[in-house]
Order: sequence, then structure tokens, then C-alpha cells
Amino acid sequence: MPLLDTGPNALQRQVDLMRDATPAQRFAAVRSLSTTVASLSRRALRRSMPDASEEDIDLAFVALHYGDAVAAQLRRCRARGA
Repeated sequence: MPLLDTGPNALQRQVDLMRDATPAQRFAAVRSLSTTVASLSRRALRRSMPDASEEDIDLAFVALHYGDAVAAQLRRCRARGA
């Protein structure tokens, strides 16, 4: 059973709102949440790597979320100027 910090009435209201939302509204909600999560992830990386360049943060972010192989490919592309 998942731990919830939302009461059953509020949870039901959230579910109802999402069911009633248009596809565009649902997409906007997902996009907003994704943007927030990515921003928080980058902020945590900056805090854990205070001397890192933005490029290093970018590569760490990609490695964390997409894997080392993708980060290595991105590093090679950036080195070629692509």
C-alpha cells in the first residue's frame, strides 16, 4: 500500500479533476511536473558538484537519467561541435 500525504477526499477530487481535464490540460500538467523534476534534479547536481561547469552538470544529468552510454555519446558529439 503506497504512503499518501493526501486525504481520501482530496485524492478523489484530484482524480476527478484529471478525468475531467482535456488532453491539452493533462499534457500541460505532465509537462509542468516534468520541468519541475528536471529543475530539482539539476539543482541537486549543482549542490553536489559546486565547482562543475554547466556542461559537466548537463552530462551528469544525462548520465543519471539516461545512462552512461548516452552521456558518453553526448560528450563525443559536443567534442565534435555537433
